[in-house]
Amino acid sequence: MPELASRVHLLLRAGGHTVATAESLTGGRLAALLTDTPGASQTFLGGVVTYATELKRSLLDVPQEVIDSVGVVSAECAEAMASGIKAIAGATYGLSTTGVAGPEPQEGKPVGTVYVGIAGPGLVTSVRLQFSGERGEIQDATCEGALAELEGVLRREEPAVG
Repeated sequence: MPELASRVHLLLRAGGHTVATAESLTGGRLAALLTDTPGASQTFLGGVVTYATELKRSLLDVPQEVIDSVGVVSAECAEAMASGIKAIAGATYGLSTTGVAGPEPQEGKPVGTVYVGIAGPGLVTSVRLQFSGERGEIQDATCEGALAELEGVLRREEPAVG
């Protein structure tokens, strides 16, 4: 996974872009991966871990209506989290993770259900991922999935780079 984080860093740098993270189930692992890359300070602005629902609402401005209607394990929450951190940090891209690492289902969704959100120039999107395994394996797979999704967006945005 360090190679993936490095590729994301190089794509961000080549485009003059920055990223900030809003994490729930990954608990800071995504930010740690991004900062393990040499030169990360050029592209990574920072991040927040909003494990509690109330912090998703109060810090990232996830609408209460989203929380009440579809929950925090949802595409809508992931997109709101990504948009929130992008705005707070002033980053080009916001990258978020929310889901169920286990051991128990949450909001009626099975363990391993994950949503990754990306907010960028003219873009707010999310992807639903499904993983199996132990808690740490799900968290690691989520980080890899989030970085892969961001890499895909960056490659589409900067086709001549990388």
